[in-house]
Amino acid sequence: MELNLNINTKKNLLAFSAGVDSTALFSLLQDCNIPFDIVMVDYGLREQSKKEILYAKNLAKEFQKKIYIENFPKHCKFSQKIGRDFRYNFFVKICKKFDYESLITAHQLNDRFEWFMMQLSKGAGISQLMSMQKSYKKDGLYHLKPLLDITKDELLNYLTQNKIKYFIDESNKNRKYKRNDMRYNFTDNFLKLYENGIKNSFEYLELEANLWIGFETTIKRYKQLVVIKYKYINKKQIIWLIDQELKNRGLMMTAKTKKYLETQSQAVVSHRFVVSYDENRLWVAPYSKTTIPKKNKEVYRLQRYPKLIRPYLYDICFKI
Repeated sequence: MELNLNINTKKNLLAFSAGVDSTALFSLLQDCNIPFDIVMVDYGLREQSKKEILYAKNLAKEFQKKIYIENFPKHCKFSQKIGRDFRYNFFVKICKKFDYESLITAHQLNDRFEWFMMQLSKGAGISQLMSMQKSYKKDGLYHLKPLLDITKDELLNYLTQNKIKYFIDESNKNRKYKRNDMRYNFTDNFLKLYENGIKNSFEYLELEANLWIGFETTIKRYKQLVVIKYKYINKKQIIWLIDQELKNRGLMMTAKTKKYLETQSQAVVSHRFVVSYDENRLWVAPYSKTTIPKKNKEVYRLQRYPKLIRPYLYDICFKI
């Protein structure tokens, strides 16, 4: 099992349940010397939960962790959504009260695929389909899910090999809950058959989804000139925009060209197109060798048009 626990925050809180996922993550965090305490909710719906709470307390004592436990109100009607909201609100409350930087949860690849399929069944776009991310910030708190590339079976094998005790929540087998039904009818078996492909697909999807976070563009076209204005954009997003625009024009950029464009803000690509970009806009046009008259050069300079774009501008405005 390959795992890169890239956690740089110093004060972390692990959402714990004593189940397979959170128990494995507890051990992995401990092995990697990542500091953390644990937080837990007792819903009081199963007799076994008393043993799980006791197990969590013993682990906290053994490894010198602080532990925070909340009981779900007995007078409240329980549903998965109500339970989820109660749990999250309690976790955030503890993080803010005791100044934790990050909340770590043990969602793994099966959970991610299950969530993806549930959103797909409802009719969702890329932001909803890929909303289960490894790292994001919400409510002033970092939310970390370091196990999203690891399957349930890999975690089970890890616990078995290391002889680590864990509990099985039997309510996860109850088919009346849609997530459980999705899991047992579709996602778990599909993942076992196509694990590597699904892992690779999530890697590509995550990259493309991240490219669009906070990405606002305005596109203007005149003949074969395109000017794309943007806000809150990074270099990889700009290269992606260039790549998409040139693909639409029948040109596939090489990896070498993409790498070059990360260091050069303007270039001639394949002797066919010119691109130029800054922190506010991107220009793409056909490559032209037209010589521009001196008076027009000065106008273009004052208007701050990119140098490589100017010959094509002259072509479409003045050249017959």
